[in-house]
Amino acid sequence: MEKRQHPPNKPVAAWKSFDRLKEGVIPSLTIILRTYGCYRSRIGQECTICGFARDSAGVPLSPEDLVAQFENAMTRRPDGEFMVKIFTSGSFTDTREIPLDARSRILGELDSDSDVKKVLIESRPEFVTQKTVSDCRQTFCKKLEIAIGVETSSDAIRLDCINKGFLFSDFIRASRVAHRFDSSVKAYLLLKPPFLSEGVAIRDIVKSVRDVSKYVEAVSINLCNVQKGTVLEKLYRRGDYRPPWLWSAIDVLRRAKAENPDLIITSDPVGAGGKRGPHNCGRCDRDAAGAIDRFSLSQDVDDLYIECDCQELWQKVVELGDLTYGAPIVV
Repeated sequence: MEKRQHPPNKPVAAWKSFDRLKEGVIPSLTIILRTYGCYRSRIGQECTICGFARDSAGVPLSPEDLVAQFENAMTRRPDGEFMVKIFTSGSFTDTREIPLDARSRILGELDSDSDVKKVLIESRPEFVTQKTVSDCRQTFCKKLEIAIGVETSSDAIRLDCINKGFLFSDFIRASRVAHRFDSSVKAYLLLKPPFLSEGVAIRDIVKSVRDVSKYVEAVSINLCNVQKGTVLEKLYRRGDYRPPWLWSAIDVLRRAKAENPDLIITSDPVGAGGKRGPHNCGRCDRDAAGAIDRFSLSQDVDDLYIECDCQELWQKVVELGDLTYGAPIVV
């Protein structure tokens, strides 16, 4: 996959938003650091859906460059108290991406910042070890959340459809390690990776929320979108993949929240309304995405209510999709 050339001291992106916590809604700053990238991508084992390698640095960056990226991003902080979410092309706790010195300096700055109330970092489960989390907790004493892209509780779907390279048991182990060091856990789930029909994808995520709920404090349901340079893009260009309907996300959120009323369940419909992103008929896409955004902050299923004639077509797609073995019925 071709990598772009970027300044090593500038992050991929940083933006202000809001996040839902148990205590309520809080302003947040999302930071995406440019790093060496996910190690699995470097050995040719990238996930079928992931195009983040295009934004990686391609070479290891110095701790000074990574800290400079972080400090650049922090200039965009919200006013007052807020939480910080840090992402990379792989894992914040992989020292090949974020050297120990850089990680300690970043967490140390966040710990000493009186406005920062919580920090979320993302990692693959193999890097969530007793030593790693212990090291983080020695530097950062505030609320820490470790997010893991488990994607699904089905090992078959995670391995064969996404090529994630780890088992659900690995996620459980990592979650228990995080909790041992007073850190909460957030699970990222993926709605409709390749090779699944709409109905199978919906049922998989509803079951996955149920399965991960025993090990996490929050769940975020990512809606699959078609990123450049991926296996998924090849399928999409051949007409063998359609991103999930926004109706499917709404259905999943309703059902999952009904089954798990005390669990924080959110979704950010990235790319909603585009052909490469989750979409309905085009007329109701903005309303559907807005409903998902409102629910993610309120946790009130009444916020998921919208109307459009295309809901009947979506229901027919869900009903008949299994007969086509996952091949799209409509685009």
